Amino acid sequence: MTQDPSQKHRDDMVFSYNRVRNALGILGVAFPIILIVGGGLSSDGVQPSMSDFFHTTMRDIYVGTLCAIGVFLISYRGYQKAEGEWISDDIIATTAGISAFGVALFPNESPTQIIETVTQEAVGIGISPIYHFLSAMLFFLCLSLFCYIKFPKNAKPWRRRVYFLCGHLIWVGGISVAVASYYKKFSDGSAAQAFVLDYNVIFWAEALGIWAFAVSWLVKGKADMILAQKLRKNPAA
Repeated sequence: MTQDPSQKHRDDMVFSYNRVRNALGILGVAFPIILIVGGGLSSDGVQPSMSDFFHTTMRDIYVGTLCAIGVFLISYRGYQKAEGEWISDDIIATTAGISAFGVALFPNESPTQIIETVTQEAVGIGISPIYHFLSAMLFFLCLSLFCYIKFPKNAKPWRRRVYFLCGHLIWVGGISVAVASYYKKFSDGSAAQAFVLDYNVIFWAEALGIWAFAVSWLVKGKADMILAQKLRKNPAA
C-alpha cells in the first residue's frame, strides 16, 4: 500500500528532528569525557574547568564541540508555538546555539594574559571572560527551559519526572559553576579556592549540567520516535 504523502512528510520531520536530538545528546554525553581523556593523555592534565581547556592543546576539540552543539541547536526548529505558550522552541534553541558559540569564542581568563583570539582583541582580554560567563549562564538557562516547559508537554509521567530532574540538575550545575568561579577568582589563598581547584569543582559542575542536558534530549528523541511508530501503525490515533 502506498504511504500517504502527508504521513510520509510527518515521518520525515520526526526522523529529522530525532537525528538532531540524538546528535546533541551524544555530543553532550561525550564532551566532558573527551576532555577528561584528552587531558589525561596530554601533559596539560584535567583542567579545573571545561573552559580552561581552551588554553591547552585540547582547544580545537573544546571549541569544535561547542560550535557543533551551537550549529545543531540553531538548526533545530522544534514544534510550533502552541496557544498560551510564551516562547517557541525555535527561539529557545537559537538563543542556546548562539550562547554556545559565545562560550566557545570568548575565552575565560587567560593564564598568560596574552591575546590569543580575535574576540579577545575585539572586546579586550579582560572583557572576554565576562562575555564567556554570561553566554554560559544563558546557555544553561535555555537548556533548562526545554526541560521545564517544552519537553514535558504530553509526556508520560515518568518522562516528565526525568525532564524536571534534568532541568533541576542543569540549574544545580549552573549555580555551582557561578559560586565556585567566584571562589576561584576572588578568594586567593583561601581554603575554598584550594578546594575548588584541587577537586576540579567547576569542571564537574559544568559536566553535570551538560550531561543532564544530553539525557533530556536523548529521552525526548526516543519518546518522539515511539510516538511516530505508533502513529504509523494507527494513523487515526
